[in-house]
Amino acid sequence: MTPLRLVHGIAAPLPTHNVDTDVIMPKRFLRTVTRAGLAEGFLADLRADAAFALNRAPWNDAKILVVGDNFGCGSSREHAVWGMAQFGIRAVLGTGFAGIFYDNCRGNGVAAIILPGADRDHLMRLATTAATASMTVDLETLRIGWDGGSLDFTMPETIRADLLSGADAIARTLQRAGGASGDDVITRFEATLQPGIAQRR
Repeated sequence: MTPLRLVHGIAAPLPTHNVDTDVIMPKRFLRTVTRAGLAEGFLADLRADAAFALNRAPWNDAKILVVGDNFGCGSSREHAVWGMAQFGIRAVLGTGFAGIFYDNCRGNGVAAIILPGADRDHLMRLATTAATASMTVDLETLRIGWDGGSLDFTMPETIRADLLSGADAIARTLQRAGGASGDDVITRFEATLQPGIAQRR
């Protein structure tokens, strides 16, 4: 996973609440056995409307999405995050996300940032106007900035560390197999369950 420290670019507004994963990635795009081409499926039905923000400059080059409440609800469709990332979105700003979607963002190098409603609403207003839609999301300083202002946000330190380092679940697990200390926690644990299992790995 590519480390994510700073996201700078246009923020696109998506104020609709309860946008589920079938809207984010319609099921007709799930036929592929690879991740290739999923950018085309990202919000495909909404993007069918020529007036939709992501079809118009400058939002068609958005790197940030400001969303309504409960974004990513519905099924545990990781393709939704894959397509979003392929489209170019690296940060999603909202008041809350469905749990599995939130975890999928973490595992695929997308910053899902939870904000108080007033902060989200302010960023939504900025994103709606082309002249004020440029923003910077800084995971090192935990700050979102724009021309003339900024606001701080919080994020669980474990998630922030993963995004900054580019570590996914596999990398975190392998850190327990030796790691900097050389203490192979995984092999020792396996040995307590069934002697000899570690040798067969």
